[in-house]
Amino acid sequence: MLLLHCPLLLLLLLPLASRPQKLPTRDEELFQMQIRDKALFHDSSVIPDGAEISSYLFRDTPKRYFFVVEEDNTPLAVTVTPCDAPLEWKLSVQELPEEASGEGSGDPEPLEQQKQQITNEEGTELFSYKGNDVEYFVSSSSPSGLYQLDLLSTEKDTHFKVYATTTPESDQPYPELPYDPRIDVTSLGRTTVTLAWKPSPTASLLKQPIQYCIVINKEHNFKSLCAVEAKLSSDDAFMMAPKPGLDFSLFDFAHFGFPADNSGKERGFLKSPKFGRQTPTKPRVDLHKVCIGNKNIFTVSDLKPDTQYYFDMFAVNTNTNMSTAYIGTFARTKEEAKQKTVELKDGKVTDVFIKRKGAKFLRFAPVSSHQKVTFSVHSCLDAVQIQVRRDGKLLLSQSVEGVRQFQLRGKAKAKYLIRLKGSKKGASMLKILATTRPNKQSFPSLPEDTRIKAFDKLRSCSSVTVAWLGTQERNKFCIYRREVDDNYDEEQKKREQNQCLGPDTRKKSEKVLCKYFHSQNIQKAVTTETIRGLQPGKSYLLDVYVIGHGGHSVKYQSKLVKTRKFC
Repeated sequence: MLLLHCPLLLLLLLPLASRPQKLPTRDEELFQMQIRDKALFHDSSVIPDGAEISSYLFRDTPKRYFFVVEEDNTPLAVTVTPCDAPLEWKLSVQELPEEASGEGSGDPEPLEQQKQQITNEEGTELFSYKGNDVEYFVSSSSPSGLYQLDLLSTEKDTHFKVYATTTPESDQPYPELPYDPRIDVTSLGRTTVTLAWKPSPTASLLKQPIQYCIVINKEHNFKSLCAVEAKLSSDDAFMMAPKPGLDFSLFDFAHFGFPADNSGKERGFLKSPKFGRQTPTKPRVDLHKVCIGNKNIFTVSDLKPDTQYYFDMFAVNTNTNMSTAYIGTFARTKEEAKQKTVELKDGKVTDVFIKRKGAKFLRFAPVSSHQKVTFSVHSCLDAVQIQVRRDGKLLLSQSVEGVRQFQLRGKAKAKYLIRLKGSKKGASMLKILATTRPNKQSFPSLPEDTRIKAFDKLRSCSSVTVAWLGTQERNKFCIYRREVDDNYDEEQKKREQNQCLGPDTRKKSEKVLCKYFHSQNIQKAVTTETIRGLQPGKSYLLDVYVIGHGGHSVKYQSKLVKTRKFC
């Protein structure tokens, strides 16, 4: 729930010593010294004036707190913040006995005796509330008396916070909300949501240090930062603010799914005290918080498509570490663009382009019954991943570089779904052929080694001699040459290694010759060729293309050679 900004209240500090004493009014110097020592109020039943306390309730075990207002017509404000469970709380007041007055004669009674004497009587109820909203009691003129705050959790063990003050106008520890405290969704994508909100007047007008903390989860909105902290583990309660110019990337946790990273040191707003009663461990909620400084527009990225997320914004006063909640919102990311499935025709080569890290889906549905189905894949650039499923069952998952052929057992009326995943380095191009006819081979067969070897001892000022491997299948080989600059390097050559570009893309002047070649003895399937008519001291890029019976070609790895300058 939205914590309405309102001066919150101070409770008069009751000294904790066991010696006889009066119920004091607020001594500012003493008060400032005492609130710096938070341990002073741990498990105490006394609420200090002007300091927020955090405590713990066991289920069905009530807890009572006290504070004193000594003078009539005193401003008073009390705020109770439930954390991870609804609370029942009640504020009541009883008259102070005469002995508690500053004008009383004789030694004052010990504090415990005073409380016992008063609390035996029923006080006047001023306010009560039941729920999990941040709620408050405020009065501009309260009577003197001993005030009692009774709290109860009937649902489960829980944390809570209490703040009280007798000087609400001057304290103002909670950031004030703007006149429109809503969070606006200004942009919505498949993996991103951009949020905007109006700044807190505490920052824009009062110039107090305010930072904004965004909370993202997939279950519900939160009504307080205390509730968020109760859900977060100590490992990831905080995230570092993003660098200037960079927005939050989820989940920069490598994750908006959100896997936990347990490698960091322990950190967090709130560490749960260890009590005798241990609550059972529950599955963690997908919940993350990031504090982003004082900007009031922010983009959350790396979300999942078609998923509903809840967004909460908290203004935090960095001086007091106290916060106020904006009105939370929710949004559903856009659906992933539906993949278009390409239909493969039996025996026909299909060209496929895949974006970097992208994927493409193809479908092959043979029209006739078949015993075997053959998939031939020619990856033009880097390796691609291929998966083949038959009627939903995974039959094949392989990485393909160059030309590969896969033969799978067929099945009557079967339908095949092919998933091709591109390279992480860049875009991928490939050719694929599916057929139920085993003789239909559009791609030429290749040797395992597709390098071109140059013989340095046979190099002259006008010629070079090269060799390459063939196969047992008779194929046509064409060799091309292209003069390149002396500074042409391996990186440039790599960029031109598109194996799917055939001889038809080359200039006629670059063609050296074409010839048919094969050998039944695979060990002797080697051919050599001397390329003549070259210029002295020049560099040339040599390419060999093997052309299959269907007319499709595959390029061997390019070879950079250089003629001798002096002969």
